[in-house]
Amino acid sequence: MTQIMNPSSVSVSTSGAAAPADALNPEQLAAVEHGCGTSGESCGPLLIIAGAGSGKTNTLAHRVAHLLAQGADPGRILLLTFSRRAADEMSRRVRRILTRNEAARPWLAQAAIAWSGTFHAIGARLLREYAGQIGLDPAFTIHDREDSADLLNLVRHECGFSAKNRRFPQKATCLAIYSAAVNSRAPLVEVLQASYPWCAEWQAELRQLFRAYVEAKQAQQVLDYDDLLLYWAQMVADSTLGGEIGALFSHVLVDEYQDTNHLQAAILLGMKPDGRGLTVVGDDAQSIYAFRGATVRNILDFPGAFDPPARVLTLERNYRSTQAILAAANAVIALASERYTKNLWTDRATGERPRLVSVRDDADQAAFIVETLLARREEGLGLKQQAVLFRAASHSARLELELTRRNIPFVKFGGLKFLEAAHVKDMLALMRWSENVRDRVSGFRALQLLAGIGPKTAARILDNVCAAGEGCGLLEDQPVPDGAREAWQGFVSLMDTLAGRVAGARPAWPAEFDLACNWYQAQMSRLYEDAAVRLLDIQQLARIAATYPSRQRFLTELTLDPPNATSDEAGLPLLDEDYLILSTMHSAKGQEWRAVTVLNVVDGCIPSDIATRNEGEIEEERRLLYVAMTRARDHLDLMLPQRFYVSQQQGMGDRHVFAGRSRFIPNRLLAHFDQMSWPAPPPELQGSPDSRQKAIDLAAKMRGMWD
Repeated sequence: MTQIMNPSSVSVSTSGAAAPADALNPEQLAAVEHGCGTSGESCGPLLIIAGAGSGKTNTLAHRVAHLLAQGADPGRILLLTFSRRAADEMSRRVRRILTRNEAARPWLAQAAIAWSGTFHAIGARLLREYAGQIGLDPAFTIHDREDSADLLNLVRHECGFSAKNRRFPQKATCLAIYSAAVNSRAPLVEVLQASYPWCAEWQAELRQLFRAYVEAKQAQQVLDYDDLLLYWAQMVADSTLGGEIGALFSHVLVDEYQDTNHLQAAILLGMKPDGRGLTVVGDDAQSIYAFRGATVRNILDFPGAFDPPARVLTLERNYRSTQAILAAANAVIALASERYTKNLWTDRATGERPRLVSVRDDADQAAFIVETLLARREEGLGLKQQAVLFRAASHSARLELELTRRNIPFVKFGGLKFLEAAHVKDMLALMRWSENVRDRVSGFRALQLLAGIGPKTAARILDNVCAAGEGCGLLEDQPVPDGAREAWQGFVSLMDTLAGRVAGARPAWPAEFDLACNWYQAQMSRLYEDAAVRLLDIQQLARIAATYPSRQRFLTELTLDPPNATSDEAGLPLLDEDYLILSTMHSAKGQEWRAVTVLNVVDGCIPSDIATRNEGEIEEERRLLYVAMTRARDHLDLMLPQRFYVSQQQGMGDRHVFAGRSRFIPNRLLAHFDQMSWPAPPPELQGSPDSRQKAIDLAAKMRGMWD
């Protein structure tokens, strides 16, 4: 993305060499140089409100580089992101910026940020370092969501709740309630009333279940995702330990601060109660992850958390979209009830206005989109430069049918996650159990990979091994069915080798992973009919494993930041040289395309009819539409189908429903859009007011044919 050089944006270091903060606009430069002296000392808290497409990542990378250039210790800078890939990209950008000064100060290009990653990854690292002080075994294992749900289900059964006469919440619901209470730091009764009212009658039982779940995790020395933040927050809440951990870092920089939850905000305030050295970057207008526990209040309330308040700098210059698109997006978000005031602008003054496209139904919507994207393709706009966004994955069903019928390749974001695939979970269970024999969930899964070993035998073996406290060393003596004895010996040999109990036999990492892969591949044809397809994922997992220095790092970081898709989905783009992007609005955040079409911009879809219970939910839906609109660089179409075919509505059966334009685009905003109908009325009905009324009457008659 090309940026305009500003002569005043080049800062000069004490040595006279150009510092890394170049190629920045004045607002970005102010954010980069905030509070920086000549020794890299900590400065007051800073909030950077970075509008969509305003160069947020570039600004944050330049700030890190500038801190290093001013003498900050790279080992005392903490960079927190929401994905490992974002952290890696940030580090690469910092190195590129610093390399420009290599001739003047060669050491700069070699500076490496020692603490960079996601909240959960940094939390896991700190917990391992401070495990002895908080009663944890440094060899604890980390459960992903599915494993956590399985353990919670075991506890649920042991507590007798699965045998209740009335329907007790299932494991996934129980885990969601537990996670919401932990991350929001809200009492259980409030969480139930706000989000799970149908579970309110089980409040006492859920409290008992969660207490038993915590005890089970402690006994097995396993942590779930939420524990990584919860333990960290509890550590820094202690003034002595919090001061010690906070002193590790002279500067803490947080990306996408609008996506943090209450627990993450508490961690930052616990480490930096006065805000010195704390920089957070985000956009309140792009806070769209409340369903994950994020709260827009964190970024709205950030300045007032300190005395004196944090400095607020706003980045409004957009380097992505045309001014016409920005004007429409600005108008939509300007109606928000509470926000940081900003008005995105760009030098790209030319460009067509966004279109509001009225169609009769979802069939016409799909037909219009296909015709439009093919026409743009003929004009030189490849399919990969175009995207169709929607509020819910189910909204694209009719479009997917039309794309398939017309032989147009597409990739849809939001499918099966890599770590949710059964065969991947099998391999990880093997490795986790060899790392921590008290991990019952992993052991239970690993044992049942053998022919002849079922749930009862697996549970009995786990009881024996865990009660003896000698780990896998007792496996050889376990009673197993005669038919499984030969396979059992091979399994015992594998586990002994992985656990390092055979002198000189444990291979170095990642050779030990390859050893486990070889054993597992011999089981796959028996476990899965499509073993050949699943083998691709195991091979991909082996390649991923080879990029880590140890088994512990592999298990920790893969769990916290997994790949997006299985090989089945990851291979889709290879089917054709070009393909259309289909994506939910949530998955589209952080992306951009030259042409964007947004499906179903009508009430009931955006805002979703299940997200209008209170003002907070409605405001987040408004921000979601804003995010979708600001993904577009050159072309933006908002689709307005007049009717839907809705199936299986409770008590109403299949039916047609009629919809109106989204409340987020009221009449007073229509001047920012071009309006069109598709298919267009015939020529004889276009032009005069009388003919326009005839067109309206004809459209009503056509709709009436379907009543």
